[in-house]
Amino acid sequence: MKRFALPLLALAGLSIGTLASGSGLAEHLLPGGLPLGNLLMATALSALSGAAWALSPCGSARRRFAGLSLAASLLWLPASALLAGNLALNFSGTRGAAWLAGSVAVMVAVLIALAWAMAGFAFDRLRQP
Repeated sequence: MKRFALPLLALAGLSIGTLASGSGLAEHLLPGGLPLGNLLMATALSALSGAAWALSPCGSARRRFAGLSLAASLLWLPASALLAGNLALNFSGTRGAAWLAGSVAVMVAVLIALAWAMAGFAFDRLRQP
């Protein structure tokens, strides 16, 4: 499973790099009206969580937490679209605040899962003879 971590991290890096570059690509509408930027964000979150899951040993608390963050990442875009009522994720009223709080919670969980998995992986590698 660990061999999947690097390609997932590369995919996340490409997605985040495209979003951070300010490229107009993020505003490109996919068939159905979904902005590419929303798909890139969902891809980045899922890829980072997937890498954390792949780096964590089977049956460990790290892997369970990474699995929860992966599930939250996979549900982020559908839940966001349901909450907004549109694929562009345009919010009005208190729904916007709820979406922002939920999105921050998912992002923090993903980053904690990845940091914990990477630290544990490095520590485990150092302990091996």
